[in-house]
Amino acid sequence: MKKLIALMLAVVMVVALGAVAPAASAETTVKAGFIFLHDENSTYDLNFINAAKEACEKLGVEYLLKTGIPEGQECYDAAAELVDEGCNFIFADSFGHEPFLIQAAKEFPEVEFCHATGTQAHTVGLANYHNAFASIYEGRFLGGVAAGLKLNEMIESGAITEDQAKVGYVGAFPYAEVVSGFTSFFLGVRYICPAATMEVTFTNSWYDPTLEKEGAIKLISNGCVLISEHADSMGAPTECESNNIPFVFYNGSAADACPNTFIVASRINWAPYMEFAMTCVANGETIPADWTGTLATDSVLMTEINEQAAAAGTAEKLEEVKAALASGDLKVFDTATFTVDGETLTEYLADVDDMGDFVPETNVIADGYFHESEYRSAPYFDLFIDGITNIDA
Repeated sequence: MKKLIALMLAVVMVVALGAVAPAASAETTVKAGFIFLHDENSTYDLNFINAAKEACEKLGVEYLLKTGIPEGQECYDAAAELVDEGCNFIFADSFGHEPFLIQAAKEFPEVEFCHATGTQAHTVGLANYHNAFASIYEGRFLGGVAAGLKLNEMIESGAITEDQAKVGYVGAFPYAEVVSGFTSFFLGVRYICPAATMEVTFTNSWYDPTLEKEGAIKLISNGCVLISEHADSMGAPTECESNNIPFVFYNGSAADACPNTFIVASRINWAPYMEFAMTCVANGETIPADWTGTLATDSVLMTEINEQAAAAGTAEKLEEVKAALASGDLKVFDTATFTVDGETLTEYLADVDDMGDFVPETNVIADGYFHESEYRSAPYFDLFIDGITNIDA
């Protein structure tokens, strides 16, 4: 009888534990919905899509993906559809999605909405709306270091002279996010090759292979001997490969398509943020209004270096500079390293509290450097520094 009672108690305990286990694994209660501007053909969106799948599969979260969602009312419609399908966590990936995601957040207060690159979470006053970004300017700077090493190699070999050390940059829009990126890239170039200058052209589109290719052609025709970009297609890289112009990419490797010219790329790894935010939802915890990933959170990554195109010693130098950035010994936007109209900046008011009026209100220079992505996650560095020429102006 005692054995029978003990056995019955054991069965009760196993059943009880089995009932409790799913509740303890609270992440199973999360259903995630993702809204992407383009599809896998866009390097930008592919980076997000891969991160979403990685984060959800790691946490065991059911997810739905909506691709090709324009920066318009379609974004709100997509969000509403995801809510109807049971999603309690919704993430959108493009800057122009923000007003429509805010509209959805107001209508569905029980759902958590997270948005990459947005600016209004800390001012809009919605507990269920959040922005996120990363210190990708550090990755851009590292890409610039690799480019500077390549320029020095070209100078030392006699392929170019110092006064020909001109790099080009294909930008999407003249927004702070793009300006911050190409400035940090250029500062990385000059950290290694002080003689370098840079020309920038804009496509005024996040994804347009033809315009990005034409941008690269324009820069190469102007004498740029190395190219980088903030745009989402392979238009510029493939043009560089055709002309044997080395380039630094963004959002992923191009080594397979451009084996002779691709050097390295930086990218934001969105998986850590997605995991963090969904875990907050699962545990009933508050998601910060703004979250900035860093090198330390593995949110800023570099691809493998293509040794066929990179200068000798690039890997070792990038590790050295990465360590200095991670420790804080090196600041990307150290005001001693650049000027604006010939002047060193001691203060600068940025439009951090984005109220739609474009009125700057926050001094973002202190302790000798520009504090990018510290007062909100999305970039607000919008200065054109000396040494960079906008050839579209």
